[in-house]
Amino acid sequence: MMYSVEGFILVGGASRRMGTDKSRLTVGGFTFTEKIAAALAGTTQSVKVVGGGAVDLGLERTSDIFEQWGALGGLHAALAACRTEWSLVVACDLPFVTSNLFARLAGLREDFEAVVPMQQNGYLQPLCAFYRVDPCLERCEALIKRGERRPLALLDAVKSRRVEFAEISDLTNADRFFDNINTPEDYTRATRKAVNPSVKG
Repeated sequence: MMYSVEGFILVGGASRRMGTDKSRLTVGGFTFTEKIAAALAGTTQSVKVVGGGAVDLGLERTSDIFEQWGALGGLHAALAACRTEWSLVVACDLPFVTSNLFARLAGLREDFEAVVPMQQNGYLQPLCAFYRVDPCLERCEALIKRGERRPLALLDAVKSRRVEFAEISDLTNADRFFDNINTPEDYTRATRKAVNPSVKG
């Protein structure tokens, strides 16, 4: 089941709030990209990076087709480059995702065109999700040509399985899966928690 999937890490974006390339930040001695790639390797037959972020891991890179189109443009590039039935797309600012999370989501794909988890607060994570390539690529391109930029719009346009947090909360470190690292303050908090897991907030 796992090997009908290619993994993609979105490393593009301006990182304006962080002020530096997020894909090269480190936690626990590994870059964010390295940690995500290792998690993807347990679920996918290959891992590629999407965008112009500086990555030197020997990973194949694919570029945006619709340049400067933000997250939906990166998602489209991943779908266009995918050669398997499913694409697993993860943003580079989610360094605490795990192979167990991806395996859980993979098991929920049947009869759906996308599988997307929810955070504890109920928000969806479209940049940590499975996409069935053929229907999602077609809809994604149509949305972009209409001027849409939100990844959530794609989830509304295809048959999506929304995975509530309660369905993944039993997994180890589930409370950290969706710790987005967008600012220097986020990064400081994340690294403190990595050193001392009892640190809250």
